[in-house]
Amino acid sequence: MKRRDMVLAAIVASFWGFNFVVIDWGMTGVPPLLFVAIRFLVVALAVFVVPRPRTSWRTVIGVGLFMSLGQFGLLYTSMALGLQPGLAALVLQAQAVFTILIAAAVLRERPTVPQIAGIGLGIVGLAIVAAGRGGDAPALAVALALAAAFSWGIGNVISRRAGVVSGPGRLGSLSLTVWSALVVPVPALMLSFVVEGPEAISSGIAAFGWQSLLSTLYTAVLCTIIGYSIWNSLLARNPSAAVVPWVLLAPVVAMASAALLLGQIPTPAEIIGGTLLVGGVLVTGLRRRVSFRRRRITEVGRQPMRSASAGDDARPIPQEAGESRRLRSVR
Repeated sequence: MKRRDMVLAAIVASFWGFNFVVIDWGMTGVPPLLFVAIRFLVVALAVFVVPRPRTSWRTVIGVGLFMSLGQFGLLYTSMALGLQPGLAALVLQAQAVFTILIAAAVLRERPTVPQIAGIGLGIVGLAIVAAGRGGDAPALAVALALAAAFSWGIGNVISRRAGVVSGPGRLGSLSLTVWSALVVPVPALMLSFVVEGPEAISSGIAAFGWQSLLSTLYTAVLCTIIGYSIWNSLLARNPSAAVVPWVLLAPVVAMASAALLLGQIPTPAEIIGGTLLVGGVLVTGLRRRVSFRRRRITEVGRQPMRSASAGDDARPIPQEAGESRRLRSVR
């Protein structure tokens, strides 16, 4: 994974980490499923300027159902039931494990030993943070957050497969993100009508003010259009096991934001766990680069050697370099 891709992954994780606080702030008085429908209605408006992705409608619908509707419908509902932003961000990171397991089964992607070690370190950090927060979170809310993580993992693998088919590129991933948003508003509104009821929908529309509007714009523009377009492009260029662990930075940002804005000061266990999360991400990314460089040096060292010509230096040179010189001399 290139350094540029690492920076992009860290930026997206920061967007998504702060997003938990923004969601909690903007969802006051608005039912969660209705809030999801409004969010993706805003995203779907971009279909008028973004071309349709070069992939099948099956892929578009799959990404919309799992990465968007399933993930955020379950997540918003869990937060509405009392799951705090920091803990919600923490539980959702189970998607890293789900994604790698699903990718291994469906795409036959085998994570390397350093990647497994980095993810394991991150999971240990998550466990420490969870133990330090206590057990006062509603069980149903935690279960819904885990279900959201599983839905996100399925969406990650669908997006990865789409990248393999249609090829990498920011335009293609942005198109997939925007057009898959068309799948969300109507089902989310129907679920809101069934689960939350028409009276709650009417009250939520009446309560939707500037605070909810700013929250919607942040989640729709920064976290969905920009964030997921970058994320999908990273999945298209890199194996899932190299990209997914970077999301472990999101709960660190979420907890820091909750401490600064909501007064939720992290405990020593949360600080230690957050440090392990960052360490796991660094191990996953940096050790891959070192092993790649060593492998590249080994491959170059094994290339056939030939003697230089009379007009060249007397030391031996790799065969591919000699061929390049020969072509330049012919030109």
